This record gives sequence, C-alpha cells and structure tokens, in this order.
Amino acid sequence: MADAIKVLLVDDHQVVRRGLRTFLEVQDDIEVVGEAADGTEGVARAEELRPDIVLMDVKMPGMDGIDALRKLRELDNPARVLIVTSFTEQRTVVPALRAGAAGYVYKDVDPDALAAAIRSVHAGHILLQPEVAGALLSQEEANSGQGRGGSLTEREREVLGLIADGRSNREIARALVLSEKTVKTHVSNILMKLDLADRTQAALWAVRHGVTG
Repeated sequence: MADAIKVLLVDDHQVVRRGLRTFLEVQDDIEVVGEAADGTEGVARAEELRPDIVLMDVKMPGMDGIDALRKLRELDNPARVLIVTSFTEQRTVVPALRAGAAGYVYKDVDPDALAAAIRSVHAGHILLQPEVAGALLSQEEANSGQGRGGSLTEREREVLGLIADGRSNREIARALVLSEKTVKTHVSNILMKLDLADRTQAALWAVRHGVTG
C-alpha cells in the first residue's frame, strides 16, 4: 500500500477509533497507520508516523484537538487535519478552522462520505459541511466589505482562485509560472486588501464571490 493515503486516528473514545479503523481498513487506497487517545499523544504520533491525514476529535482530555492543531502547525507537520466531531456549535467550528483544519465533518457522517472527505482533503481541497461554511461566511461578511474585491489586481484574482481550489503556494507558482516568493507576496496582498485573516477565509470569500481558478 505504498501509494495509500496514510491516516492517523485521534479520538479519546476507543469505540470510535475502532469503528473508524474497521471501516477505513477495507478501503483500497487508505491505510490507518496509528491511533492516539488525546491531543498530546496525537501530536507525538503525527511527528513519529508522518501521516498524510489526521482524523482529529475536538473535545478530548488534556490537550484538545484545537490545541493539537496549533501545535502541529508550529512544528510544520505536513499532515492535513480533518476534524471529525459531534460538536456543531460555531464557537467550536471556527477556532478549529482558524487553527488550520483542512476539513470539518460530523461523527454521524456516512462512511462512504467520510472516505470521500479523506480523499478530497488529501487532494488539497478545503472540505466543510454546508452549515459550517455558512458560519464562516457570516463572519467573513461581517468583517470584510462586499466591494473590496474590486481592489484586487487581475493576477491577485488568479491567485485567489487557485487558493479556493486548494492549491499550495508551490502549486500556484507552477501554474502561473511565478516564484514562490512572488506568490507569497500576492497572498499577503490579497489578505490585506480583503481584510481576511488566513487562506481559509480567502478560499471561502472566493467561493462566495465566484472567483475560481
């Protein structure tokens, strides 16, 4: 399974981890490489195993999922994190995405939909439940004016469209035949002009306003 998507399960409930493992292990392109029962163990295992995807619960004893996300970003761990939780409140959703989650689904998600979510996040896409996207869009619209998109240059709009498509700076640089440094400058300008905090907000803004790659 050299080409399989390597997944780490981080959840404080053993029954949940067992259920996820049982389902995922029958997928030809997904390999469960490890488990962890809290955020601290999850970060350590992610550093040890270097998975492609971490399925992370939010509420756990000790270090919770949001703090674990922040720690992984501090360590520059390349794993993309898909939050899998039963909590639906906006006060839980938004901090998780701000901390760097690449997707957010609920524990009652259909198993096939979960596998599809893992593949989508692994491909570089941002994956959100419709109501989660709505919560973030509400915040974005409250914090940024509708008319600010007009201040973007044509090149910045191209970069923004590729951000919305889930592309990394390196991938954007290749697509537009630019240096990564130039792309980083464009991304910084986009966030400043639209008064947005991060790439997740930028991707949502792009989707909301029809800017595509």
